[in-house]
Amino acid sequence: MDSVIYLIFAVVYAGLLAWGLRMWVDDLEKGMRYLLLLVTAALVWDNTVIGLGRWIGEGAFLEGLSLSRFWMHALVTPLLTLVSFDLIRRSGAEWAKRLAAQWTAFIFTAALIIYELWTETLPLELKPIMEYGALRYSSAEAATGPPLMVVLVLIPLFTAGIVLWRRRVTKVMFFGTLLMLLGSAIPLPIESSAATNMFELLLISSIWLTIYKVRRARR
Repeated sequence: MDSVIYLIFAVVYAGLLAWGLRMWVDDLEKGMRYLLLLVTAALVWDNTVIGLGRWIGEGAFLEGLSLSRFWMHALVTPLLTLVSFDLIRRSGAEWAKRLAAQWTAFIFTAALIIYELWTETLPLELKPIMEYGALRYSSAEAATGPPLMVVLVLIPLFTAGIVLWRRRVTKVMFFGTLLMLLGSAIPLPIESSAATNMFELLLISSIWLTIYKVRRARR
């Protein structure tokens, strides 16, 4: 059942990617918020590989595809920091226009990428796992909670959500990030590994909706 859920997620992410591309093409200002396109594309790939895993079958090919998922996660997920910063700046927050704030956002993003590559991706050893009908290659080391990099990325996302709410642009990003935080912290009484990915989908959807609202507010 999980294989089907992951493929449904991939289709939804593909829809978000198409919507995002249309906004990017029509937006004359562009901006770092559209780095969310890379994050969304990586999630299309991530969910597609997991969803098709049981049909691809265990072996070197699926392992190679799975390894690419982890590299994308390390290189792309930290870009949400720059997405958050750009949305704060677009909302009109004066402090975000300062050069020091911009450099802080870039340095924080680079630090997250280096940290994730050094501690998680480069030493990664994969093993096949069949769980709830979905076959995937995951880290051979048992996970003890959400990765530190993901937790740290939630800080700028949550900050952006608060700023955008206080500046009366939209509340949606605040609640999207809050749901992601709760979904990562609270175990769900559901026999599905894909169910927790719903919170990730809600987060990405909330950011795209926020980009849409910020764009409309600046017209």
